[in-house]
Amino acid sequence: QVLLVESGGGLVQAGGSLRLSCAASPRTLSAYSMGWFRQAPGKEREFVAAILGGAMLTYYADSVKGRFSISGDNANGTVDLHMNSLKPEDTAVYYCAAQALGRGSIFQSYLYDYWGQGTQVTVSS
Repeated sequence: QVLLVESGGGLVQAGGSLRLSCAASPRTLSAYSMGWFRQAPGKEREFVAAILGGAMLTYYADSVKGRFSISGDNANGTVDLHMNSLKPEDTAVYYCAAQALGRGSIFQSYLYDYWGQGTQVTVSS
């Protein structure tokens, strides 16, 4: 069992920045792919970014590439999502998720094993 707790959401103006953080317990990030997903009202949950286990390979959705950056700290068991140049369309609840290595596609939410409670990000125009 892995417990994930997100923090760092809030209200920001368009063009601003936020950093989301996900703390995992226990600190076993090297055994998991860690992903960030988001869900806006009336929309399906969508992939945002992921970082793979100890190799720290990173992947991004096209909609956030160049603006968002994901980083992981295996020692502390944290995964951060740095969000820059935020747009109103980035408004959503953001979720951290963990997928056991080898489980399957990192882009599919249903293949993740553990989820955080979510944190709201609101970008005003």
